[in-house]
Amino acid sequence: MAAGDGILLDSGPLVAYLASDERHYDWATQQFSQFKGPLATCEAVISEAFFLLRRSPRHLKSLRAMLTDGVFNLTFHLENEGAAVSALMESYHDVPMSLADACLVRLSEIHARLPVMTLDSDFRIYRRLRRQRIPVIMPE
Repeated sequence: MAAGDGILLDSGPLVAYLASDERHYDWATQQFSQFKGPLATCEAVISEAFFLLRRSPRHLKSLRAMLTDGVFNLTFHLENEGAAVSALMESYHDVPMSLADACLVRLSEIHARLPVMTLDSDFRIYRRLRRQRIPVIMPE
């Protein structure tokens, strides 16, 4: 994947990028430096990131600035994709699949050429369109 093609962003790498005390901070910083294209994600991912950073006003301020600056492509609308997202969550009820993960899997179905940047190993289990592996960017 060439730099600038964009990615589908999960909350783990976003939190790691913003919080230098996070285990995967160096990895996330290196990954973010490679992508100049859109950071496509969904509101559920942003909500998770706000929750995970809730005890750090400095990191929350940085996340709010990213949101204000339009860093994220938030064109995914749950009201339009609710049936597909709900079906994914039902299919993976045994994992279980979070709303944010289901939205990212659905985004991967819509934007098949974009990989999901994540720290979540469940993305090795999830399949888009029921059978296709989802390309992921994650630490080894």
